[in-house]
Amino acid sequence: MCRWLAYRGAPIRTDELLLHPTHSIVAQSLDSPLGAETVNGDGFGFGWYPTDTADGTPGVYRSIEPAWHDKNLREISAAIRSPLFFCHVRAAAGPPIQQTNCHPFTHENWLFMHNGSIAEFHAVKRDLVLAVDPELFPLIQGTTDSEVLFYLALTLGLQKDPIGAMRRAIGTVESVGRDAGVRFPWQGTVAISDGQTIWAIRYSTQGRSRTLFHSTDVATLRGMYPDLERLRLFSDDAQLVVSEPTSDLPGAFVEVPEGTAAILGAAGYRHDPFKPLAAR
Repeated sequence: MCRWLAYRGAPIRTDELLLHPTHSIVAQSLDSPLGAETVNGDGFGFGWYPTDTADGTPGVYRSIEPAWHDKNLREISAAIRSPLFFCHVRAAAGPPIQQTNCHPFTHENWLFMHNGSIAEFHAVKRDLVLAVDPELFPLIQGTTDSEVLFYLALTLGLQKDPIGAMRRAIGTVESVGRDAGVRFPWQGTVAISDGQTIWAIRYSTQGRSRTLFHSTDVATLRGMYPDLERLRLFSDDAQLVVSEPTSDLPGAFVEVPEGTAAILGAAGYRHDPFKPLAAR
């Protein structure tokens, strides 16, 4: 339903990943071979952590223009260097095309984006929205299921325990959905960051999630391709997690298994099993 990309590592010029790869995220907005929809032209969002922001608050640029058509994205991404950034291209599955429905969503120092859906959201929206903390509820600006999920996760402790909060949030979605007669309530991949770490989750109730990959260790890639000039752009600790690979280079990406949380941080990559925690 959408495509997304998240990077962490030494600061790089963001267009090196948003625009320049063979299958860049902007290229995927027009042609996504592994996506449920080939074209993701219903807006986009770009969120980045500046190198000189003391409070860690990310900058965000969203537009309802197709990413391939937006000249401002090209100019902004060429001017920004960042150690951690997100980009999301949208294929609207129901909620209207408007800026407030474009990912990533933000709260304080957090970024959040999603590729997938809460099934029959119209039937469960009221119960899920009422489960959001009353202090957070007024901050919901758009109409998507993804933004409601983000604020539900914030309600359930995202800022202290991102994976635990997502287990509880998706567990709540599944519980409310099944009470409403929805057979497979949840589908998707999610990326979350506090500006230091990226948490990426691949899970669906049916066990048939959207695709998710992360890059192979850069030092390993340099050993495999010692003459590849492009690898010199990236630090040894550079990490990339994507809805689908941005290049055809053999061995450059590893698929994240179904029902898995991939943690990308200073210590490298880690995969943990992911299973929702049933709501009580």
